[in-house]
Parts: sequence; structure tokens; C-alpha cells
Amino acid sequence: MAKTINAWGLKKCSTCQDALKWLDAKSVEVNFTDYSVEKPTKAQIKKWIKGVGGWEKLINRAGYTWKGLPEEDKQDVTEEKAIILAQNHTSLIRRPLIEHQDGSITVGFKPKVQELF
Repeated sequence: MAKTINAWGLKKCSTCQDALKWLDAKSVEVNFTDYSVEKPTKAQIKKWIKGVGGWEKLINRAGYTWKGLPEEDKQDVTEEKAIILAQNHTSLIRRPLIEHQDGSITVGFKPKVQELF
């Protein structure tokens, strides 16, 4: 039986595009959601934060979106504030975000994640 995963990201993101091609070549069925089109719910983001081990691992603080936020948005970030930021600026969420068949969640597509397939 082929693996099936749920993945989120941005269709125009080159990392997401590369990951989807790689997964297709490995015969992994991907249910992909572009979160610029279908925004994640607060409950989903909370689940992802828990799954990756904290909001700091979910939110990309090195990208253009983070750098473009007002300073007050970047200060004193709590989990609740991170959830609101992620809902309002989905490109802050590291991508691709993958929910694996075993229930684990990964972000990005480095070799460590590729080894899971």
C-alpha cells in the first residue's frame, strides 16, 4: 500500500515544489493544501506547534515575512501570539509542513525528513 500524507505549504514555494516532485517520484500520495488559499485553523496550528516541539520550530523567523513584521509583533512572542501571527501571515509557517501516517509532524524538507520515506 502506498504511503499517503497530508502536507501544507505554498504552491509557489520552490521548496514545496521540489518536495512534491521528490515525493511523487517515491510514489507517496500527497494531499496538499496551499495555506495561502485555505488558511489553517487555530486548532491545526496548535496541533502543529505541539507536534514539532514548540512555536519556535514552526515559525520561520529568518524569512522575509518575519523581517517585515512590525517590531511590536516580533517582541514577547508567546504560543498564543505565534498562533495569531501564523493565521494572519501563513508564510511564517515553515514549509512544507507534513503530517506523517504515524501522526508525527515535520517541517522543511532536509535529508533528515526525506529519510522518513
